[in-house]
Amino acid sequence: MDQADQCERIPVAGWRERVDLPEWGLHGVRAKLDTGARTSAIDVATIEHLEDGRIRFEVVGRHKPTRRTKWVEAMPVRTSVVKPSHGKAQERIVCRTPIRVGDIEAEIEISLVCRKKMLCRMLLGRTALAGRMLVDSDAKYLLTERSRKKHRARFDPGFDRPRRPRERDGKNDTSDGSSGPGGTP
Repeated sequence: MDQADQCERIPVAGWRERVDLPEWGLHGVRAKLDTGARTSAIDVATIEHLEDGRIRFEVVGRHKPTRRTKWVEAMPVRTSVVKPSHGKAQERIVCRTPIRVGDIEAEIEISLVCRKKMLCRMLLGRTALAGRMLVDSDAKYLLTERSRKKHRARFDPGFDRPRRPRERDGKNDTSDGSSGPGGTP
């Protein structure tokens, strides 16, 4: 197979996509796909070392308007020295976990770091992208939905949107035919 045939089979992603990390219970994380970065990273506020060698860390889903976080436990695979864009080398803990971007699933390594000042909570580097997807630097959300709710409804089979009761003639319509608590049909 020549290189042109291989490129036709590789999906094209936007420079920003929604990423699911199912083993960590995270869905629709906004990620920047960055071919200039080698390693992937996720925004973490706190890391605790547990007795069995595992770690517990607080993943930040968003900082504003209200801070949303989720605690995750995982086994670190290594530590890595990373030189971020500001130039000062940092030692980071790296974990492996499966991810999903649209229909693409892979197990990747992710470094844990504070990304508070960054627009996206996650960064997918070229080792996670290589051979799995190409990146269109002029487009966003080619493989996933822009909205977190729409993304979860489409890509997370366990996600159910809460539904409001239908209104009929100014009264709530319920499945038993009554008009709601204390009402009559």
